[in-house]
Amino acid sequence: MNKTELINHIAESAEISKAAAGRALDAMIDGVKTTLKKGGDVTLVGFGTFAVGKRAARSGRNPRTGDTIKIKAAKVPKFRPGKALKEALN
Repeated sequence: MNKTELINHIAESAEISKAAAGRALDAMIDGVKTTLKKGGDVTLVGFGTFAVGKRAARSGRNPRTGDTIKIKAAKVPKFRPGKALKEALN
């Protein structure tokens, strides 16, 4: 499912226009991004938790030249599924 299909699903399920569903989805995504940027977590009970993880600096290889390169430390988004979501899949 892509973003357009998700917007259509939200619009049909909530009986709202596609434009309103698109704005609602964009607002939700923006809220998650803003919270993660500040270092917080977003927990949707029954669905899961969005959090920020840290990846340590490490060395890697340039596949083209074979030279060793340094890869900087980075913050990465993580998602942990909730119990209800796991149970829905099994």
